Amino acid sequence: MMMPSHKVRILVATRPVDFRKGHDGLAALVQSVLKEDPFTGTVFVFRPKRADRLKILFWDGTGLVMAYKRLEDTTFTWPTIQDGAMTLNHAQFEALFSGLDWRKVKALEARRPAAAE
Repeated sequence: MMMPSHKVRILVATRPVDFRKGHDGLAALVQSVLKEDPFTGTVFVFRPKRADRLKILFWDGTGLVMAYKRLEDTTFTWPTIQDGAMTLNHAQFEALFSGLDWRKVKALEARRPAAAE
């Protein structure tokens, strides 16, 4: 999948949205409900009432990119439904997108070495 770099911010809208919305409708939700700017490169992940689908929206510098995924045999593991959004790290997002339980993924923290060996 074409995605921005692993250093990009990833936000999951925890409340289900109307999946009939397209690029502009989701960007409007980002601004009005999540109080975020959809044109910063942040990746926004949306869920419908059905747990087997997701939509992704992000600005790539030239336009809004929207991706849609439907799982065939299972459902996505979604966070608890509440207002607002939650942040995922890149490893958690990859797990979510693959249909795995993202809550069990812990990204390694890369630390800068104190000195070269």
